[in-house]
Amino acid sequence: MKLISWNVRGLGKPRTVRRLRRKLKEANPLIVFLIETKLSSVKMDRVRRKCGYLCGIDVASQGRSGDLSLAWKPECNVVLRSYSNRHIDVIITNEDGSSWRCTGFYGAPETHMRDEAWRVLRSLDDSHGCPWLVIGDFNEILFASEKRGGLLRSERQMTSFRNVLEDCSLSDIGYRGRWFTWQKGVNSAGHVRERLDRGVANSEWWESYPNFSLTHLAHTFSDHCPLLLDTNPQGEQQRFHTFHFEAAWLMEELAYGGVVYG
Repeated sequence: MKLISWNVRGLGKPRTVRRLRRKLKEANPLIVFLIETKLSSVKMDRVRRKCGYLCGIDVASQGRSGDLSLAWKPECNVVLRSYSNRHIDVIITNEDGSSWRCTGFYGAPETHMRDEAWRVLRSLDDSHGCPWLVIGDFNEILFASEKRGGLLRSERQMTSFRNVLEDCSLSDIGYRGRWFTWQKGVNSAGHVRERLDRGVANSEWWESYPNFSLTHLAHTFSDHCPLLLDTNPQGEQQRFHTFHFEAAWLMEELAYGGVVYG
C-alpha cells in the first residue's frame, strides 16, 4: 500500500493543482496526507476529486498556516479516530484483514508553540500493541546533522523532539533518496536545507512491515518534498537500522544522496 505525505504550501493556483495531480498520478498512492493546503473544505473537496480521491477529511487551521487534508481512494478501508489542527488519526485495514494506525502530523512552525505540538503527540500514544506510524512535517530536526546552512538549531529543541518520540515508543524509520526534505534560498548565500519531514513508528509497525520503503521524492511546486511510503514495495527491499548515539549520525554525511538509515 502506498501513501504520500506532503506539505504543499498552498493549493490556491490552478497550475499548482495540475502539478499535484501529475505527481499523484505518477506515484499512485491509495492515501494522501496534505499539509498547509490553504483551502476551505469545499474547495479542497473539489481538488481531491479532481485528483481521483472521493473520500477524505479536511481540518481548518487556527492561524496563518495549517489546513490539513487526508484523502483516500474508495477501495481503501479507512476509519477516522480523531483529528485536530495538528493531526489526523485513522485506522487502516488491509485486504488480508490486518490493520494498523496511521497519524498524519503537523508540528508547530512557531518555536514557542513546539511544546504544545509535542503534547498533542503524547496524547495520541494509546496504541496498546497496535502497529502505529506517524508521518508528516514535524517542523523540527532530531540532530544538528539534519540541517545545512542558517543558524544552528537549539539543542533544547532537538532534545524535546527526541524525548517525545522516546516517550511514545516511536523511532525514525529512515528513508532513501535526497537527504533534506525542505529548503529555502536556493542558489543564494542564504541557502538552508533541513530534514523536517519524516516517518516514525513503533516496534509493532516495524515488525508488521519489515520490507517497507520511504522515499524522498523530488521537489516540485513546494519547498517541501513529498514523502512516499510503500508498505510492501516490489523488487529491491529497504532495510533500516536504528542508531542510539548522535555520533552515528555524523557518519550519515558520507551517505549523502543515497540510502540513509534512521
